[in-house]
Amino acid sequence: MSIKFELNGSRTALEQPPHTALLWVLREHLKLTGTKFGCGSGLCGACTVHLDGRPMRACITPISAVAGKSVTTIEGLSKDQSHPLQKAWIETQVPQCGYCQSGQIMQAAALLESNKNPSREEIIAYMNGNICRCGTYLRIIRAIKIAATEVNEG
Repeated sequence: MSIKFELNGSRTALEQPPHTALLWVLREHLKLTGTKFGCGSGLCGACTVHLDGRPMRACITPISAVAGKSVTTIEGLSKDQSHPLQKAWIETQVPQCGYCQSGQIMQAAALLESNKNPSREEIIAYMNGNICRCGTYLRIIRAIKIAATEVNEG
């Protein structure tokens, strides 16, 4: 089945069985490996991407669900890692192993798109479900607050 959609701002068309998980299309066929496989059940958030601007889990989203829509991966968030979240992640040294970080950043980017100045409690609630096996949650919260400040100043 031919699937046409926008990926990181570019039109994309490919032949895939409609039930193929978006995650595997991104990683294996399109070689965008920033989106990670974590649990395969949509529970950990490592595979979070944006579908029409909303965070979703690529491991449980069939490629047929993105037809005619826009998908943004961590590679499409910015061309040069200049997104306020990416800069804040580096500044606060969030990653330890780094495995969950692209999913964390994509979830946080959706939060800041809908809420430019989230409270600590709003950040915690919105990020709930994105698991960091290293436990860097306090740094994640701090990085989101720093990025929100930059978004509001810019």
